[in-house]
Amino acid sequence: MPDMPFDLLNELSPKAPSRHADVRPRFTVEPQAVVPRAAEPPPALARESLRIPRVTIHAFCDSLDVAAAIESAAADRVMSRANTTVHQGGIAAAIEFYRQAPTPNLIVVESRSSAGLITELDSLAEVCDAGTKVLAVGHTNDIAFYRELMRRGISEYMLAPVQPFSLVETIAGLYGETTSSKLGRVYAFMGAKGGVGSSTVAHNVAWTIARRVSLDVIIADMDLPFGTAGLDFNVDAGVGIGEAIQDPARLDEVLLDRLLTKCGNNLSLLAAPGTLDRSYDICEGTFERLLEVAQASVPFLILDMPHLWTAWSRNMLKAADEVVLTAAPDLAGLRNTKSLIDFLKQARPNDPPPKLILNQVGMPKRPEIKPRDFAKAVQLELTACIPFDAHQFGTAANNGQMAAEITGKSAAARAFAEVSDVLTGRQPLKGRRTPSFNLSSIFGKPKR
Repeated sequence: MPDMPFDLLNELSPKAPSRHADVRPRFTVEPQAVVPRAAEPPPALARESLRIPRVTIHAFCDSLDVAAAIESAAADRVMSRANTTVHQGGIAAAIEFYRQAPTPNLIVVESRSSAGLITELDSLAEVCDAGTKVLAVGHTNDIAFYRELMRRGISEYMLAPVQPFSLVETIAGLYGETTSSKLGRVYAFMGAKGGVGSSTVAHNVAWTIARRVSLDVIIADMDLPFGTAGLDFNVDAGVGIGEAIQDPARLDEVLLDRLLTKCGNNLSLLAAPGTLDRSYDICEGTFERLLEVAQASVPFLILDMPHLWTAWSRNMLKAADEVVLTAAPDLAGLRNTKSLIDFLKQARPNDPPPKLILNQVGMPKRPEIKPRDFAKAVQLELTACIPFDAHQFGTAANNGQMAAEITGKSAAARAFAEVSDVLTGRQPLKGRRTPSFNLSSIFGKPKR
């Protein structure tokens, strides 16, 4: 067998300890058969550990089905940092391609033939650079064949047909050492239209999370010219997020900590400049570094998104772990909510649907769509309904306080507690239990 120029395609001596002993086959072994692991998407919380670094991935496929699965996986938000290219022609095309081009970080190759796959992998090894990982996709369901591939140093083997999320999970596993650190959760709050109180909801939920689970929370006010987070918390926030994105390359945990403004125990604010002395034409990837540093610093990051539709705002919605939409119960809110839900389902096919909050429910003299009908129209369950209370929210805004600080046992305060528990998946400390929120707390019990 020829010498392999890259370390993951070296033939191992049968008596030598295997360098791939820690590689866990993605199969369940049964007598004379190898059964692929189920490809059902895991629960939402399992996705928080999936991170793929900035790598280049080339795929060479033999079938249209596998090519489509790889293209679908490349569109997943977990793969947003990876640069993925899909080619047809299988391993033969890969060998010819790399005779004159350097190899990427990861090569995904498909072959319909078991004997052909072994032979072609030997030829592929001769044109690959050191350090290249190889993920093989085959149509042979045999344990001896799998062991032969592992003996040659293949990083992983997947049995066709391939499910997109299984591919994402496999690639993330290949780079587990570089992404093993615990990362915080990112929640993006956005209003279906202007004036529905999305910022108020985001601030109150962030404040509630910090109180109920006693873990650090950062609020990032993404509305650079008109952000109100500093006013809502009654703090002089300074430059905040404006300096953080001025030169993203120099942003680190030390600089981020200097730019944060404390808003109480476990809660910090990365405020918007709130000035109109310049325009805010933001490039598409400006906030990527901010997300990376903030996720590595705190357990929870709340993005208070403005009602804009730009390249960077779309990227933030796609990159967040959870998206929370706030809408008012009217026709414009219904239409915009439906559009946002359709976009998110298409852009985030392997993620849970967004959380939906109806705000300002029960406003006097305003015709409204009933919450039940609203939820049915957008085909999404409501996470919470927040009643209209001009006195409570007006007083809180004028005093720079949260709604629960004005009236701790109000329906709005209970709704914010319910949302915080749903997002974090945690119960509050000291054994407190939040009762389920229902519409009877808004409208009262029906009369006999």
